[in-house]
Amino acid sequence: MNKAEIRKQASARRKTLSEEDIVRLSKMLLAQFCGLDFSDVHVVHLFLPIAEKKEPDTFMLISWLQTNHPDIKIIVPKADFETSLMTHHFYRGEEDLQKNLFNILEPVENEQFTGKIDLVVVPLLAFDRKGYRVGYGKGFYDRFLQEHPALKAGLCFFESVDTITDIHANDIRLDLCITPDQTIYF
Repeated sequence: MNKAEIRKQASARRKTLSEEDIVRLSKMLLAQFCGLDFSDVHVVHLFLPIAEKKEPDTFMLISWLQTNHPDIKIIVPKADFETSLMTHHFYRGEEDLQKNLFNILEPVENEQFTGKIDLVVVPLLAFDRKGYRVGYGKGFYDRFLQEHPALKAGLCFFESVDTITDIHANDIRLDLCITPDQTIYF
C-alpha cells in the first residue's frame, strides 16, 4: 500500500480508540519503553502528543524518564510551518507548554538545544516491516533525522503493515519501533 492509503486507514483506526484505550495502550507502550537500554543515552528527543489525533501519551515516558533517569536531558520540538523545520528545546514541564495554531503542544520557553541527541522518539501513524514510517506527510521528522544520527524509535499503537510501496530517497528508517506488545528492531 502507498502512504496515502496507509495514512487514511491508520487515521481511521485511531479515531475508533476511546480515551480508555489510549491510556491502556500508552501504558503498554511505556512498559516496552522501560525495557530499552539507557546506559549510553544522555539526551532524549520526545514528541508531545496531539490529543485530537489520539497519539500515544508521551507524558508517561517523560515522567518515567524524570523519575528513573533524572540525569537524561529531555528535549521537545517546536515546528516552523513556513520552513517545515523544527527547533529543539529543553522540556521545562507541562506548565511551559502551549498549543500552536495546529493544536500541537510546544514549549513557551525558548532555550534551544543544539547539541547531540542520543535517542529520538518519533511520532507515526504506521510503519512497515523494514522500519519505514508513515507520518502526517509534512516531512518534519525526515528532515530532522537526516541531520541527527541518533537512535530512532517509533511509537505505534498498532502492528506493522507489510510494505510501504512509495518510499522516497529522503525517507529515514527507524532503528526500532515500540508497539504495545513488543519492541521491534530493524
